[in-house]
Amino acid sequence: MHFGIFLEERRRGASEAQAFREALELVDAAEAWGLDGVWLGEIHFNPARSVQSAPIALASFVAARTRRVRVGTAVQILPLGNPLRIAEEVATVDHLSEGRFDFGIGRSGSPRAYDALGVPFAESQARFQEALEVILEAWKGEPFSYAGKFYRFENATVSPRPYQLPHPPLRMAANSAETFSFVGRAGLPLFVGLRDLDVPELRVHLEAYRTAWRDAGHAGQGDVCLRIPIYAGTTEKEAREEPYENITYFFRRHAELTRSGLGRADTGPAERRRARVEQLDQLSYEEILETRVAFGTAAALVDRLARLREELGLTGIVAELNPGGLLSMDHMRRTLRILTREVIPSLK
Repeated sequence: MHFGIFLEERRRGASEAQAFREALELVDAAEAWGLDGVWLGEIHFNPARSVQSAPIALASFVAARTRRVRVGTAVQILPLGNPLRIAEEVATVDHLSEGRFDFGIGRSGSPRAYDALGVPFAESQARFQEALEVILEAWKGEPFSYAGKFYRFENATVSPRPYQLPHPPLRMAANSAETFSFVGRAGLPLFVGLRDLDVPELRVHLEAYRTAWRDAGHAGQGDVCLRIPIYAGTTEKEAREEPYENITYFFRRHAELTRSGLGRADTGPAERRRARVEQLDQLSYEEILETRVAFGTAAALVDRLARLREELGLTGIVAELNPGGLLSMDHMRRTLRILTREVIPSLK
């Protein structure tokens, strides 16, 4: 069972320099306190929310700063970059970390960065599939050519090859029903979250992932890692009351982000997005506690995470320590300390 932390959010009131320092402080704690992985988000053109616009560069620094913990992207948005350059940079970080790199990939459900970079969001799925094909071929270290709709290369040879052969472990994010089936058919490990989906919805989608996995002839039942907001308190009252403002703000903001895609022809079925907005608008704190997060004392968290592992068939759990950016570093450190010393040892 893999246990990690997810770093993305800039704490409100922190300068850009502070945001990087605080992220690295959490990296140091993950390394020292025995976590398995540190996962880095990719957010563009939203400075109030995050400074992590260059996750591969940050991963390289984290790899140099650590010796044990694995470093991963969660996720690298493939359609926004040149796949040959991504292949080179990932292979380089894989060497610098001596094989401690995990390559989380996706296409993002938000069109904002696509609009700013001049990449049509309607093409994101097709661009993603082509980019992944190019990257996997490039990592073979042999001359190759590629002629797709979006990418064309002649006689390219990528160096270095990855340190891990044939390549770093891949893990693909999924949010929509069709993407879960695609990932299953491809035989890829899965990254899932509880922003757009609640636990009951996620369970249904994971059944589709595993059905597609089996129908494609892959061995086993797949590999699922869940990213989930976690808050640990010393009492149930603390664990319930202290993160209230942070998590309710996060879901209000996420509802607005989802609403911003309404009326666009390139963001999927309009009815599905409208239903998602309505669900988020009506989300109560009780529902958040029940279906979207893990908040509690050490004992409550052991029970909650064990039930989620069983219900969803998880192979990994990645904690979001501050999804709304309103918690202090002291609160995050306390959660991480309780997780690593009292919760995770009971789940290993």
